[in-house]
Amino acid sequence: MKKIFVGSLPENATEATVTELFTEFGKVRSIHLVQDVFTRTCKGFGFVEMEGHEARAAIAGLDGRMYEGKQLKVKFEEIRDNKGKGKRRR
Repeated sequence: MKKIFVGSLPENATEATVTELFTEFGKVRSIHLVQDVFTRTCKGFGFVEMEGHEARAAIAGLDGRMYEGKQLKVKFEEIRDNKGKGKRRR
């Protein structure tokens, strides 16, 4: 299972519309769009989980594609190293 970052989504993007976009390349296992707490609109990015070969095909097919006037950014999620960040000083 691979987690894919999807950026440059329009505010009106929903899990259903993004799932429809990705099912062209295989089965979407899970999806999470980041939403504004108050307006409940999409903040412009989210994450999709697919099997490895399907994820690679989706990235190749969707990265740079125009979607509702925006150029999508689609890539494997990068694991961040948060050492030393967010810790309280004593």
